[in-house]
Amino acid sequence: MGMHGDVLNELGRRIAAGDPRPGTVLKLAQLEQEHSVSRTVIREAIRVLENIGMVAARRRVGITVQPRELWDALDPYLIQWSLHGPLRHQQLESLMELRVAVEPMAASLAAERATVTQRAELLRLAEQLNDLGQQGLGQTEEYLGVDVAFHALLLTSSGNPLLAAMATPVAEELAGRTKLGLHPTVPAPGTLEQHLVLARAIASGDRKEAEAHSHAHLLGVWGEIAQGKAP
Repeated sequence: MGMHGDVLNELGRRIAAGDPRPGTVLKLAQLEQEHSVSRTVIREAIRVLENIGMVAARRRVGITVQPRELWDALDPYLIQWSLHGPLRHQQLESLMELRVAVEPMAASLAAERATVTQRAELLRLAEQLNDLGQQGLGQTEEYLGVDVAFHALLLTSSGNPLLAAMATPVAEELAGRTKLGLHPTVPAPGTLEQHLVLARAIASGDRKEAEAHSHAHLLGVWGEIAQGKAP
Protein backbone atom coordinates (compact mmCIF):
# COMPACT_ATOMS: atom_id res chain seq x y z
CA MET A 1 0.00 0.00 0.00
CA GLY A 2 3.04 2.31 0.25
CA MET A 3 2.83 5.75 1.86
CA HIS A 4 -0.95 5.75 1.66
CA GLY A 5 -1.09 2.53 3.65
CA ASP A 6 1.39 3.75 6.25
CA VAL A 7 -0.56 6.94 6.85
CA LEU A 8 -3.87 5.08 6.87
CA ASN A 9 -2.66 2.59 9.46
CA GLU A 10 -1.13 5.29 11.65
CA LEU A 11 -4.28 7.44 11.62
CA GLY A 12 -6.58 4.45 11.90
CA ARG A 13 -4.81 3.03 14.94
CA ARG A 14 -4.72 6.41 16.66
CA ILE A 15 -8.40 7.11 16.14
CA ALA A 16 -9.38 3.53 17.08
CA ALA A 17 -7.41 3.98 20.29
CA GLY A 18 -9.35 7.15 21.13
CA ASP A 19 -6.72 9.78 20.36
CA PRO A 20 -7.80 12.05 18.74
CA ARG A 21 -11.21 11.86 20.40
CA PRO A 22 -14.59 12.10 18.63
CA GLY A 23 -15.37 15.70 17.73
CA THR A 24 -11.73 16.59 17.10
CA VAL A 25 -11.24 18.49 13.84
CA LEU A 26 -8.13 17.68 11.82
CA LYS A 27 -6.74 19.82 9.01
CA LEU A 28 -5.17 18.54 5.81
CA ALA A 29 -2.19 20.85 6.15
CA GLN A 30 -1.60 19.67 9.70
CA LEU A 31 -1.71 16.01 8.64
CA GLU A 32 0.62 16.67 5.69
CA GLN A 33 3.17 18.21 8.02
CA GLU A 34 2.86 15.50 10.69
CA HIS A 35 3.32 12.63 8.24
CA SER A 36 5.64 14.37 5.74
CA VAL A 37 3.58 13.22 2.76
CA SER A 38 1.65 14.88 -0.06
CA ARG A 39 -1.92 16.07 0.20
CA THR A 40 -2.92 13.34 -2.26
CA VAL A 41 -1.64 10.64 0.11
CA ILE A 42 -3.53 12.20 3.02
CA ARG A 43 -6.74 12.44 0.97
CA GLU A 44 -6.52 8.75 0.02
CA ALA A 45 -6.16 7.73 3.65
CA ILE A 46 -9.00 10.02 4.74
CA ARG A 47 -11.27 8.57 2.04
CA VAL A 48 -10.82 5.07 3.51
CA LEU A 49 -11.46 6.35 7.04
CA GLU A 50 -14.60 8.09 5.78
CA ASN A 51 -15.86 4.86 4.23
CA ILE A 52 -15.46 3.17 7.61
CA GLY A 53 -17.34 6.05 9.25
CA MET A 54 -14.43 7.06 11.48
CA VAL A 55 -14.18 10.59 10.10
CA ALA A 56 -16.30 13.04 8.12
CA ALA A 57 -14.59 15.50 5.77
CA ARG A 58 -16.35 18.80 5.12
CA ARG A 59 -15.14 21.77 3.09
CA ARG A 60 -14.30 24.81 5.20
CA VAL A 61 -14.63 22.67 8.33
CA GLY A 62 -11.97 20.03 8.12
CA ILE A 63 -11.90 16.36 9.01
CA THR A 64 -14.00 15.59 12.06
CA VAL A 65 -13.48 12.40 14.07
CA GLN A 66 -16.87 10.70 14.37
CA PRO A 67 -18.44 8.98 17.41
CA ARG A 68 -17.54 5.29 17.66
CA GLU A 69 -21.18 4.22 17.26
CA LEU A 70 -21.08 5.51 13.66
CA TRP A 71 -18.10 3.35 12.70
CA ASP A 72 -18.44 0.18 10.64
CA ALA A 73 -17.66 -2.27 13.43
CA LEU A 74 -17.19 -5.20 11.02
CA ASP A 75 -14.65 -3.46 8.79
CA PRO A 76 -11.43 -5.53 8.64
CA TYR A 77 -9.19 -2.46 8.98
CA LEU A 78 -11.00 -1.29 12.10
CA ILE A 79 -10.83 -4.74 13.68
CA GLN A 80 -7.08 -4.94 13.02
CA TRP A 81 -6.45 -1.45 14.43
CA SER A 82 -8.51 -2.16 17.53
CA LEU A 83 -6.68 -5.43 18.15
CA HIS A 84 -3.36 -3.55 18.11
CA GLY A 85 -4.49 -0.87 20.52
CA PRO A 86 -5.51 -0.38 24.16
CA LEU A 87 -9.04 -1.62 23.42
CA ARG A 88 -7.74 -5.03 22.32
CA HIS A 89 -9.49 -6.99 25.05
CA GLN A 90 -12.80 -5.22 24.42
CA GLN A 91 -12.50 -5.95 20.68
CA LEU A 92 -11.78 -9.64 21.30
CA GLU A 93 -14.75 -9.96 23.62
CA SER A 94 -17.05 -8.23 21.13
CA LEU A 95 -15.94 -10.54 18.32
CA MET A 96 -16.38 -13.62 20.48
CA GLU A 97 -19.87 -12.49 21.52
CA LEU A 98 -20.69 -12.19 17.82
CA ARG A 99 -19.27 -15.64 17.09
CA VAL A 100 -21.23 -17.24 19.94
CA ALA A 101 -24.41 -15.69 18.54
CA VAL A 102 -23.75 -16.60 14.90
CA GLU A 103 -21.68 -19.74 14.44
CA PRO A 104 -23.89 -22.26 16.27
CA MET A 105 -26.80 -21.33 13.99
CA ALA A 106 -24.50 -21.64 10.97
CA ALA A 107 -23.43 -25.08 12.19
CA SER A 108 -27.03 -26.16 12.58
CA LEU A 109 -27.92 -25.01 9.08
CA ALA A 110 -24.76 -26.55 7.63
CA ALA A 111 -25.81 -29.94 9.00
CA GLU A 112 -28.92 -29.64 6.85
CA ARG A 113 -27.67 -27.73 3.81
CA ALA A 114 -23.96 -28.45 3.29
CA THR A 115 -23.00 -30.29 0.12
CA VAL A 116 -21.24 -33.63 0.19
CA THR A 117 -18.02 -31.87 -0.80
CA GLN A 118 -18.36 -29.28 1.97
CA ARG A 119 -19.01 -31.96 4.61
CA ALA A 120 -15.92 -33.89 3.51
CA GLU A 121 -13.77 -30.76 3.49
CA LEU A 122 -14.89 -29.74 6.99
CA LEU A 123 -13.86 -33.16 8.24
CA ARG A 124 -10.51 -32.92 6.49
CA LEU A 125 -9.81 -29.47 7.93
CA ALA A 126 -10.83 -30.58 11.44
CA GLU A 127 -8.47 -33.55 11.22
CA GLN A 128 -5.67 -31.31 9.97
CA LEU A 129 -6.27 -28.89 12.85
CA ASN A 130 -6.10 -31.79 15.26
CA ASP A 131 -2.79 -33.00 13.81
CA LEU A 132 -1.22 -29.53 13.89
CA GLY A 133 -2.48 -28.79 17.38
CA GLN A 134 -1.20 -32.08 18.75
CA GLN A 135 2.22 -31.17 17.36
CA GLY A 136 2.21 -27.89 19.29
CA LEU A 137 1.83 -25.78 16.16
CA GLY A 138 -1.19 -23.77 17.30
CA GLN A 139 0.71 -20.48 17.06
CA THR A 140 1.85 -21.02 13.46
CA GLU A 141 0.65 -19.50 10.19
CA GLU A 142 -0.16 -23.01 8.98
CA TYR A 143 -2.54 -23.67 11.88
CA LEU A 144 -4.09 -20.22 11.45
CA GLY A 145 -4.72 -20.84 7.75
CA VAL A 146 -6.49 -24.12 8.43
CA ASP A 147 -8.48 -22.64 11.33
CA VAL A 148 -9.65 -19.70 9.20
CA ALA A 149 -10.57 -22.06 6.35
CA PHE A 150 -12.57 -24.30 8.70
CA HIS A 151 -14.68 -21.51 10.18
CA ALA A 152 -15.16 -19.77 6.83
CA LEU A 153 -16.40 -23.02 5.30
CA LEU A 154 -18.67 -23.62 8.28
CA LEU A 155 -20.30 -20.22 7.77
CA THR A 156 -20.52 -20.64 4.00
CA SER A 157 -22.01 -24.13 4.33
CA SER A 158 -24.97 -22.64 6.18
CA GLY A 159 -26.33 -21.57 2.80
CA ASN A 160 -27.15 -18.17 4.31
CA PRO A 161 -25.24 -15.32 2.60
CA LEU A 162 -25.54 -13.07 5.66
CA LEU A 163 -23.95 -15.72 7.87
CA ALA A 164 -21.32 -16.35 5.21
CA ALA A 165 -20.45 -12.64 5.31
CA MET A 166 -19.33 -13.09 8.91
CA ALA A 167 -16.32 -15.07 7.66
CA THR A 168 -14.22 -11.90 7.36
CA PRO A 169 -14.59 -10.61 10.95
CA VAL A 170 -14.13 -14.17 12.24
CA ALA A 171 -10.93 -14.50 10.22
CA GLU A 172 -9.67 -11.17 11.60
CA GLU A 173 -10.32 -12.32 15.17
CA LEU A 174 -8.46 -15.58 14.61
CA ALA A 175 -5.59 -13.85 12.82
CA GLY A 176 -5.36 -11.13 15.45
CA ARG A 177 -5.05 -13.59 18.31
CA THR A 178 -2.35 -15.54 16.49
CA LYS A 179 -0.29 -12.58 15.29
CA LEU A 180 -0.40 -10.97 18.72
CA GLY A 181 0.77 -14.19 20.37
CA LEU A 182 -2.57 -14.76 22.11
CA HIS A 183 -3.25 -18.21 20.66
CA PRO A 184 -1.71 -21.15 22.57
CA THR A 185 0.84 -23.38 20.83
CA VAL A 186 -1.18 -26.35 22.06
CA PRO A 187 -4.92 -25.49 22.03
CA ALA A 188 -6.80 -25.79 25.31
CA PRO A 189 -8.11 -29.24 26.22
CA GLY A 190 -11.24 -30.09 24.24
CA THR A 191 -10.72 -27.45 21.54
CA LEU A 192 -9.37 -29.79 18.90
CA GLU A 193 -11.91 -32.47 19.80
CA GLN A 194 -14.76 -29.97 19.45
CA HIS A 195 -13.71 -29.19 15.90
CA LEU A 196 -13.75 -32.91 15.09
CA VAL A 197 -17.09 -33.73 16.69
CA LEU A 198 -18.62 -30.62 15.15
CA ALA A 199 -17.44 -31.62 11.67
CA ARG A 200 -18.74 -35.16 12.23
CA ALA A 201 -22.14 -33.88 13.36
CA ILE A 202 -22.41 -31.76 10.22
CA ALA A 203 -21.27 -34.68 8.07
CA SER A 204 -23.97 -36.88 9.57
CA GLY A 205 -26.66 -34.21 9.22
CA ASP A 206 -27.31 -33.87 12.98
CA ARG A 207 -28.41 -30.25 13.42
CA LYS A 208 -28.88 -30.43 17.17
CA GLU A 209 -25.45 -31.92 17.82
CA ALA A 210 -23.73 -29.56 15.39
CA GLU A 211 -25.22 -26.52 17.11
CA ALA A 212 -24.40 -27.85 20.58
CA HIS A 213 -20.76 -28.62 19.78
CA SER A 214 -20.22 -25.28 18.07
CA HIS A 215 -21.74 -23.49 21.05
CA ALA A 216 -19.62 -25.46 23.55
CA HIS A 217 -16.41 -24.77 21.63
CA LEU A 218 -17.04 -21.04 21.33
CA LEU A 219 -18.11 -20.67 24.96
CA GLY A 220 -14.77 -22.17 25.97
CA VAL A 221 -12.78 -19.67 23.92
CA TRP A 222 -15.03 -16.81 25.02
CA GLY A 223 -14.52 -17.78 28.66
CA GLU A 224 -10.73 -17.65 28.30
CA ILE A 225 -10.89 -14.18 26.78
CA ALA A 226 -13.41 -12.89 29.34
CA GLN A 227 -11.16 -14.09 32.17
CA GLY A 228 -8.23 -12.19 30.72
CA LYS A 229 -6.23 -15.26 29.60
CA ALA A 230 -5.95 -13.65 26.16
CA PRO A 231 -5.20 -10.03 27.12
